[in-house]
Amino acid sequence: MLLLECPYCGVKAEETELTAGGEAHLKRFGPGSSGEEFEAYMFARKNPKGVHFERWRHAYGCGKWFLAARCTATLEVFGTYPAQTTEPPADLVEKIKAKRPDWKGTK
Repeated sequence: MLLLECPYCGVKAEETELTAGGEAHLKRFGPGSSGEEFEAYMFARKNPKGVHFERWRHAYGCGKWFLAARCTATLEVFGTYPAQTTEPPADLVEKIKAKRPDWKGTK
């Protein structure tokens, strides 16, 4: 079972109290984008084995969306941070690199 800490209210919640929202840090395409760009945004998602950045909502708590870094193979949670953050915080990236030296980054 996953245990994630909401960065807004500070509550450590089990995944049953949260709602998964898919991959984090997606580039959104709107008016003026090509059909291929819009299709890729709507349907193409990464499904890595290893460290992954995801969106979560504290559904049975404060109701806010936040982002989390976790390993899809081991379910290890590296940390959470506010949804308005455009890229993973440097301290979280360093924590991941320290535990997973073979990690290649978010791209």
